[in-house]
Amino acid sequence: MAAPSCRRAALRGCAIGGGAAARWRRPLLPGGCGPRGAAGACRALAVEVGGRKMELSSGKLARFADGSAVVQLGDTAVMVTAVSKTKPSASQFMPLVVDYRQKAAAAGRIPTNYLRRELGSTDKEILTSRVIDRSIRPLFPAGYFYDTQILCNLLAVDGVNDPDILAINGASAALALSDIPWNGPIGAVRVGLVDGETIINPTRKQLSSSALNLVVAGAPQNQVVMLEATAENILQQDFCHAIKVGVKQTQHIIQGIQQLVKEQGVVKRTVQKLYVAPEEIVECANKLASNKIYAVFTDSGHDKISRDEAINKIRLETEEQLKEKFPEAEPYEIIEAFNVVSKDIFRNLVLNEYRRCDGRDLTSLRDIKCEVDMFKMLHGSALFQRGQTQVLCTVTFDSIESSVKSDVISTAVSGIKDKNFMLHYEFPPYATNEIGKVGGMNRRELGHGALAERALKPVIPEDFPFTIRVTSEVLESNGSSSMASACGGSLALMDAGVPVSSAVAGVAIGLITKCSLENGGIEDYRLLTDILGIEDYYGDMDFKMAGTNKGITALQVDLKLPGIPIKIVMEAIQQATAAKREILQIMNQTLAKPRPNRKESGPVVETIHVPLSKRLRFVGPGAYNLKKLQAQTGVTVSQLDEETYSVFAPTPVAMHEAREFIRDICKDDQEVNLEFGAVYTATITEIRDSGVMVKLYPNMTPVLLHNSQLDQRKIKHPSALGLEVGQEIQVKYFGRDPTDGRMRLSRKILQSPATTVLKTLTDKNSIVLGGTIPQSSTSSQ
Repeated sequence: MAAPSCRRAALRGCAIGGGAAARWRRPLLPGGCGPRGAAGACRALAVEVGGRKMELSSGKLARFADGSAVVQLGDTAVMVTAVSKTKPSASQFMPLVVDYRQKAAAAGRIPTNYLRRELGSTDKEILTSRVIDRSIRPLFPAGYFYDTQILCNLLAVDGVNDPDILAINGASAALALSDIPWNGPIGAVRVGLVDGETIINPTRKQLSSSALNLVVAGAPQNQVVMLEATAENILQQDFCHAIKVGVKQTQHIIQGIQQLVKEQGVVKRTVQKLYVAPEEIVECANKLASNKIYAVFTDSGHDKISRDEAINKIRLETEEQLKEKFPEAEPYEIIEAFNVVSKDIFRNLVLNEYRRCDGRDLTSLRDIKCEVDMFKMLHGSALFQRGQTQVLCTVTFDSIESSVKSDVISTAVSGIKDKNFMLHYEFPPYATNEIGKVGGMNRRELGHGALAERALKPVIPEDFPFTIRVTSEVLESNGSSSMASACGGSLALMDAGVPVSSAVAGVAIGLITKCSLENGGIEDYRLLTDILGIEDYYGDMDFKMAGTNKGITALQVDLKLPGIPIKIVMEAIQQATAAKREILQIMNQTLAKPRPNRKESGPVVETIHVPLSKRLRFVGPGAYNLKKLQAQTGVTVSQLDEETYSVFAPTPVAMHEAREFIRDICKDDQEVNLEFGAVYTATITEIRDSGVMVKLYPNMTPVLLHNSQLDQRKIKHPSALGLEVGQEIQVKYFGRDPTDGRMRLSRKILQSPATTVLKTLTDKNSIVLGGTIPQSSTSSQ
């Protein structure tokens, strides 16, 4: 029989023997801070991480949960609860749900939606939930199919320390302190790199100037469980050093949680059943199907579809034979027995024969083909094909106003601000020859898109005048579609004429291990470059890395093992770096550098200088002119400063129309130099209730001379002074209003104090002198 995988070896270690099995038994009498609402004393300790104190506590809040922990750093505090059902789920996988929710109250804010309460999950919440899930899922026992929920509740956010790292550590502590079977604890830290110096759990201000944002989840004995990184194209040696520093710091947190567990005397529950295939059924399936499966996996002529069809045919035949021989076996046991056999055969081919199912050696890439400028009307496009993974990437430019606007709660809680570059990943069902729901967005698509976006963001110029949206649509998928999105997105950006600092490529590295039956440690392993979908499925690791020829821009590591040594991570980085450079050479043959100019059909942006004296004419009353300009031409006008406006047009034709419109509304506004304090003759062009509109010179835009500046006396209507259209009056010029550029004129300053009413008025048009209303409707002039 083939050597077992690490998860199966670890399972045997947990299921055999009194010591390991006893850890899963539920305590008969609740005590201390135990599960199910025990009302014992609260336990807390402080762990020094990166020179600062991280506080861990349990036993005070949410005591009805199986496990609960509060983690605090600075004034940021997160409570995490863990609950797992005692009856198995009907699903044939680990039904783990992690929900990380941002609370407005934690940041001292009120939500701005119409209900004034938290509604659906934001992207930040989903991505953080995925990071927590990927950190804790590998440590659940194999076959533990019991509904489990982890809830992360933000208690307080100080705006200095990010709560996501605290949530990972809180999930670890909650599971470790509960009676839920879990082979933890783990510890997590964020590593930054500021001026060449590594910083553990940097503050938001430090992170804003950091060249690295690395999240490390580590297990005991300096093992790595999960990695997530965004980097400003940093060198490989700096990146590796940061990982080592981060893993070392996680050990302090792990030791602190272990101390809490020891003090509390945690005893793990005894589960009803672990869903694993019985050895006798596995042995029978191996005799029936091993040769047939081996023949399929060694036939490199198969592609994804034909290989899956061949294996499914063998599966159906074998399952029928197993049902006849083991009539009392549960359906899952029959299915899982075949899965174990096929997985062992696949893995042993790599471990013992150094063979892959498509005929490549362990470090070879699949055939890569690249095309750009797929459709002339698109601002930028590229098709990236790697084996049977095919991705179409398009680039769209829009105005700066189209950037992603962060709500006030996300900004306060997680520090997320507006961004003018985004990558959206789409995975339709036909990409894997399936039928499914189209539309909406699931967590997987959001996570893959965020990874590709982080890979490309460091090479985008910060002062680019447009908002950039890259759309990555997976047309065929057979492994590593997110890294294909990074490659295709890089080509599409260069095709669109975005002056990226360097081309970006990404690759996925897989891992096949052989583990010891005695201690579950890794005895042997193989790293695979550019993995297929089946290699990801049967393998132990999905290691995705992207970057330029110079350095690394993004990294994401997911494991199915409860931890791997740092040595394997370093080797994977080295192997991915070599593959990345090879991919960049192939991409450069199609398009080596950004196009010097954007497409003719692309958008245009121009800057207009509008003096304060002309602002009113340009904007119009109530912004009428701007609204009309945008409605008629489709352009977007944004004010940059007091006298500068940015005009974005989706096409050159629209910009031409906008220029004509602006020229028309400003053509009769000729500037004449006026002397401050000088007296000018003004011609009345219109009588209004609030005053008169006057011109000082021909072709001038009329300006309002308000009633308060017409006479020393208080009047309600200009007709009280006998003013008429076309009449000339003397006014004094006092410059322009510094806020809106309006011309400031006064006639009152030239008049002597008034003592009588000038004209007979009706009741409706009567005026008030000295604050007294006349008693009669008429008066003499």
